[in-house]
Amino acid sequence: MNLTPKEIVKYLDDFIIGQNDAKKAIAIALRNRWRRLKLEGDIREEVLPKNILLIGPTGVGKTEIARRMAKLLKLPFVKVEATKYTEVGFVGRDVESMVRDLVFAAIKIVKEEELERQEPELNDYVYEKIASELVPPLPKGASQELIAQQKAAKEAMKSKVKNGEVDRLNIEVEISPKTHVEVSGLDNLPPEMARIQESLGKMFGQMNAPVKKETSVKEAKEILRQEASDRLLDMEKVRREALQRAGEGGIIFIDEMDKIALPNGASRSGDPSKEGVQRDLLPIVEGSSVSTKYGAIGTDHILFIGAGAFHMTKPSDLIAELQGRFPLRVEMNSLDENDLYQILATPKNSLIKQYVALMRTEGVELDFDDSALRAMASLAKQANDKTEDIGARRLHTIMEKALEEISFEADENAGKKIAISADLIHSKLDQVFKSDDAARYIL
Repeated sequence: MNLTPKEIVKYLDDFIIGQNDAKKAIAIALRNRWRRLKLEGDIREEVLPKNILLIGPTGVGKTEIARRMAKLLKLPFVKVEATKYTEVGFVGRDVESMVRDLVFAAIKIVKEEELERQEPELNDYVYEKIASELVPPLPKGASQELIAQQKAAKEAMKSKVKNGEVDRLNIEVEISPKTHVEVSGLDNLPPEMARIQESLGKMFGQMNAPVKKETSVKEAKEILRQEASDRLLDMEKVRREALQRAGEGGIIFIDEMDKIALPNGASRSGDPSKEGVQRDLLPIVEGSSVSTKYGAIGTDHILFIGAGAFHMTKPSDLIAELQGRFPLRVEMNSLDENDLYQILATPKNSLIKQYVALMRTEGVELDFDDSALRAMASLAKQANDKTEDIGARRLHTIMEKALEEISFEADENAGKKIAISADLIHSKLDQVFKSDDAARYIL
């Protein structure tokens, strides 16, 4: 996590075109978290994160910036839509469930790290158990010579198991009942109910006797690996570490914030999907304790990043207290034609590179001319101006429409190299652009 703001922005430049103000704001916010952890004493608790509100049309990179940051820094991160939540007392998800989602994301990260750290022990357990099944046991009272021979045979078999030489053989493995049971959907239930359901799951799991199952060695590796991870993982340690990480370094990205704002003059009658959600959101963003099935977590030091287009409403239409909890506001720019061209040409895994890689799996080599990229960028900009501005997402539509036939007939063109020029792009799309109605429905 020890990256300077400049290093963070440089990393983001590989994936996101433009939006330098937003990149800088998020880079500074993340660096401040690292700085805070270096503090000691009471002042450390007093330094609170400066939550950010990203304002800009869809498809300009709001979500992508936050997602890439969490991936780079391996921080617990969840993206939620404000429109999914309802006021307490109404049917729907309560706002506290976003914090429970964050804790679950932290648990997953810590689990993966622990399993990676224990990789040698996991592998040794799996190879030993499979080799024991494949090498016949010795009778009682066997001589020392036979014991030594069997030990050598087992080591040789472990090597074969490791190298995948016996993956097709069938063996019988004994599967123990799980001591730690994950129940789907449990994390969004109220903590008390989640704990009851988990306890019942554990109880019924322990009542079941170990079962024997015949399977291939390849499948047995996965089955035994899961069993070994259940045994080796110290879930209490994982729980403590995950709660600490979620509370100190977690990021919650709340999209569609503009959809819960009420325009000036609108009825403020406690709409469960709007003002009520804002009121429920306020204590979480301000700092409170939320109960989860893994334990209570304080939200004081969680970084909240709000985002919204704010076409029909303004940030000032949010309740005043909530506005105050998002002190940093960054306006993101609409994408012009050059931005759209750069999005196609520059990022590490741009749409062009993705399409070339997909077609290569069929033996078709696509060669995009620079003029083709500029033509697609120009047409995407025109479509955004004519209809709704959906930013870079328009490029997906343009590319799919332009390359539809090439993709459909890929099996017939195996081994060929196809040049994609501006003429080809215009021949596929100009007819659509001549009709406003067609452009509105197809693009």
